[in-house]
Amino acid sequence: MFATYLIGLREGLEATLVVSILVAFLVKSQRRDRLPQVWAGVGLAVALSVLFGWLIEYTSTSLLARSEDRELFEAVTSVAAVVFVTWMIFWMRRAARTIAGELRGKLSEALAVGSLAVAGMAFLAVVREGLETALIFYSAAQSATGGTGSGPLLALVGGIATAVGIGFLLYRSAVRINLSTFFTWTGALLILVAAGILKYGVHDFQEAGVLPGLNDLAFDITGVLDPNTWYAALLAGMFNVTAAPSVLEMLAWVAYAVPVLVLFLRRPAAPAKPAPAPTTAADGPTTTAADPKATGTDGPTTTAVDDPEATAVDGPTSTAVDDPEATAVDGDATAAQDGPATAQPAGSRRA
Repeated sequence: MFATYLIGLREGLEATLVVSILVAFLVKSQRRDRLPQVWAGVGLAVALSVLFGWLIEYTSTSLLARSEDRELFEAVTSVAAVVFVTWMIFWMRRAARTIAGELRGKLSEALAVGSLAVAGMAFLAVVREGLETALIFYSAAQSATGGTGSGPLLALVGGIATAVGIGFLLYRSAVRINLSTFFTWTGALLILVAAGILKYGVHDFQEAGVLPGLNDLAFDITGVLDPNTWYAALLAGMFNVTAAPSVLEMLAWVAYAVPVLVLFLRRPAAPAKPAPAPTTAADGPTTTAADPKATGTDGPTTTAVDDPEATAVDGPTSTAVDDPEATAVDGDATAAQDGPATAQPAGSRRA
């Protein structure tokens, strides 16, 4: 049940963060009148996800009469769930820094179109998480308990409820969580869960007769890992670790878990910062060094490199026309628009 709780927590928190970003944007932009459309889109996405989960279960239990067909269906859904989990984990790590800006931009475009566009944007932002959750939950529940009992479903609901509570507290600024650390740890655990789901899928392929070697055991440690003990049940439920796996099952587990974990935990290389553009005199009238007030002799000279507020990367873009403090002089001298610090002939100053 821990595996399904983790799935509900991880996927639920992603969806909750998406919804909180949309709601916060509407509230801060004084567009509370569009909140009902957002909630309508979210509700429709949740309903479709529940319907999709029910359809998967109904197909497995009612539409497929032969056991071989059911085993093959469960194997295919297990492989599909592993693909979705892997894609979701790496996508979230890559898009975590930009997802808020992208969602705000899409919502701004939807607001310009109308209420249906707002509802559709919210629906599309949440439905992906919901469909992934339904598919992954079905595969994880089959892997853990064979689809029997209500424990996995209750654990999933508990994980989603926990995620909604955390998301609400984050929105209200009542708690602060290092989301990068959270998604790293949950991502690593989900990779192990996905490896167990893949192992279960290989077992189903073997039972359906698609793959050979069902009785070729890699090892048998039932004397050490008794399936009837609580810790054996915990390992089987979380990561599908069993006492007597087949050779192909173990090969699939190791071939997936080891390289994917290494790639996921490897720190991505930081993107190189572009070199700052050299400042020119195009922003104002040309001054010369003949006037000491036009040089850095009366105060410390700063450039766009030294002052991050004068660049477009670290702060709002400012020019010599818009912000006199963004010029190359921090002393009394400002741009030509602000005072008479323009170049004069040397003779006129001595006079």
